[in-house]
Amino acid sequence: MANILVVDDELGIRDLLSEILNDEGHNVELAENASAARAARQRERPDLVLLDIWMPDTDGVTLLKEWSAAGLLNMPVIMMSGHATIDTAVEATRIGAAAFLEKPITLQKLLKEVEKGLMRDEGRRAVASPVQQPVSAVPASNPVAAAVPPILAVLHPAAPDPGPQARQTFDLDRPLREVRDAFEKAYFEFHLAMESGSMTRVAEKTGLERTHLYRKLKQLGVDLSKGKKPAL
Repeated sequence: MANILVVDDELGIRDLLSEILNDEGHNVELAENASAARAARQRERPDLVLLDIWMPDTDGVTLLKEWSAAGLLNMPVIMMSGHATIDTAVEATRIGAAAFLEKPITLQKLLKEVEKGLMRDEGRRAVASPVQQPVSAVPASNPVAAAVPPILAVLHPAAPDPGPQARQTFDLDRPLREVRDAFEKAYFEFHLAMESGSMTRVAEKTGLERTHLYRKLKQLGVDLSKGKKPAL
């Protein structure tokens, strides 16, 4: 989970990005202009910023320069615009932007760049603040045994329990519509469980638009809270 600041003067864009990123488990703060973004940055360093280039009071590139000059550009910033030129994108990258997203932003591209930005930030912070690894209690005479658990954890990561819907059977003596609805319900419940309740991931896996997916799940009577991760 990351703290992400979204800066865009369009309410629709802010709401859409907030919904998608919240669905991915991130904490999202919204800013409608550069002034609000400055205030948010002063309060706390976000893990990542999505910054629109064209805004009414101060444009995104100018704000990026301000943060860079003040030593506040120590988090990945992804620039967004539907009208920016190549020169503008190059300038933003030269100042320190991590990536550039062209509007309309596709779901796959957004999630990919956010993930890359967060991984880059984690790597930078790990280099800046190396953490000492705890000493294992395994005797020094058996160094191989000490390395086995982490290796196994990588090779066999714990997968989420798909629940009983992954092993359902269907009564083929029932009318086709009833069997089809039962199958579709089990299908979507399975993917919700596998994706920990993330509607964004389920939409991507099933090839449906989010609005169509919501309508479909409501029609089938799928409980959307089943796959959600418990609050910490």
